[in-house]
Amino acid sequence: MTNKQIFDLLKLHASLLELHGENNFKVRSYHTAVFNMETLTESLADMSLKELQGLEGVGKAIATKIDDINQTGTFKQLEEFRAKTPVGIIDMMQVDGLGIKKIKVIWEELQIETLDALLLACETDQLAQVKGFGQKTQENIRQALLYRKANASRLHYANAEILAQQLEAYLQEKKLSGQVQVVGQIRRKFNVVDEVQLVASTPHDELFTVLNGCEFLEQNAKTSGLFAWRGKFKDSPLKVEARLCSEADFAGEVFIHSASTNHLSYAEAGMPTLFQIAQKDQLPTEEAIYQKAQLAYVVPEMREGDFELELAKKNELPTLLEVADLKGILHAHSTYSDGKNTLEEMAVAVRDAGYEYLGITDHSQSAFYANGLPVGKVLNQLKEIDALNAKLAPFKIFKGMESDIIADGGLDYDDDILAKFDFIIASVHSGLKMSEEKATARLIKAVENPYTTMLGHPTGRLLLRREGYPVNHEKVIDACAANDVMIEINASPWRLDVDWQWVHYAIKKGVKLSINPDSHEVGTIGEVYYGVCAGRKGGLTKAMTLNTLGAEALGQFFEERKKKKGI
Repeated sequence: MTNKQIFDLLKLHASLLELHGENNFKVRSYHTAVFNMETLTESLADMSLKELQGLEGVGKAIATKIDDINQTGTFKQLEEFRAKTPVGIIDMMQVDGLGIKKIKVIWEELQIETLDALLLACETDQLAQVKGFGQKTQENIRQALLYRKANASRLHYANAEILAQQLEAYLQEKKLSGQVQVVGQIRRKFNVVDEVQLVASTPHDELFTVLNGCEFLEQNAKTSGLFAWRGKFKDSPLKVEARLCSEADFAGEVFIHSASTNHLSYAEAGMPTLFQIAQKDQLPTEEAIYQKAQLAYVVPEMREGDFELELAKKNELPTLLEVADLKGILHAHSTYSDGKNTLEEMAVAVRDAGYEYLGITDHSQSAFYANGLPVGKVLNQLKEIDALNAKLAPFKIFKGMESDIIADGGLDYDDDILAKFDFIIASVHSGLKMSEEKATARLIKAVENPYTTMLGHPTGRLLLRREGYPVNHEKVIDACAANDVMIEINASPWRLDVDWQWVHYAIKKGVKLSINPDSHEVGTIGEVYYGVCAGRKGGLTKAMTLNTLGAEALGQFFEERKKKKGI
């Protein structure tokens, strides 16, 4: 088991202890132990019981439970509490806005034990009548439940891609007689995915036999038929569809299932649509389909029926950003705030991954929930950065900060502290329940601050968990253009924020973007890949990406920008 999986089980146990009225000291001991262990780089699965007991904040009792997890995947006390807790109550712990105290009231006073029953209580105004809730809380819970329900069968692209690759590898191993291609949401690199689609020119019986023999798939016989195998992954809600076609129709079917309806509907006056060409002409490649439509070839992730068609018509499609174009990482956290690795460990990992620099951006002081840095810790970190830059040269650590945008749109810290950094990422982390007008005004005020270099995850969304606050993207991007402020594409698969749909507008306005992994540990540095995927959907190029600059050029950029701003 990974450390995270172990932590999740310990946190669940702590929550169940609290739910069932166990000693608060015992509950806190689990949270403290997890907090201390989250900075570990070693694998808990590889530690002996004695080694586990030697960890800070981990006594004999918790060490024994971790050892049991390593041996069996769980521990006795957790399973005892699971057994006397309805599954629906445990599910409630994953609903945004529902803490253990509220869940306890819902269970004990309303006798509600499922998410569906809780939703009904919200929709019939029952929950609002309970002390401690009210109309506003009820509506927030209702919206969170609806959002969760709507996304119950969807996965983040990062997780869906792994399953799609697993299926691809399985089919390649079987050496099918026809061609097989992953299409649909995976090939178009959607932020979230509810289905893995394939097109196959393999004979029906051969394909069905192979898919039905796959140990990690299960067929839905009712929805399968002569032209498609349908089912799902056994341990996932993700659906699978394999569509059958002839060898002659293969390229056309791949194309049809790798583009949006708007893209497929494109046609020059008097000519057939892209869909009609692909469906009827039996052309050998997707390139040939575009050529017949008198268009330049469009990569699958851009086939959304928007700006790409006009560019393809003019043969002006850009050369899109590649992961290899990135020269450094500009949003990462260390143990100075809520990261799991030290500053030096993060820097060395980024360097060893082939990058020229790291922009460290720990949380600012008002982010108490993320161990934000008081001024004293800021000054200590700046000194350590100077020492590490001398030690690791030519690798460069840029002095950054992820400054909270406070409620009135201001930045954390006084100007004399902000001036000590090379760059500032301004982000909202609290007070997320805002109207579009308030959220937009808050962001624009932060953008207008001369110390703001970059706007971080502009909507605050967590994909499949919570919607972002509403934002007038055009106004915010226009403000960034007017104030020479960059916008990040937060590459975490949970965020991918700013959304790809606004990348092209930002580029048109001359606003550069930065692909930022928002890494809290060395293992997530590679998530820049997902940010690049999102950027490419919006037509992002190397020239319009800030962190494609080399270390020296970026340093000059930061210096010149500060001079222009008079700071």
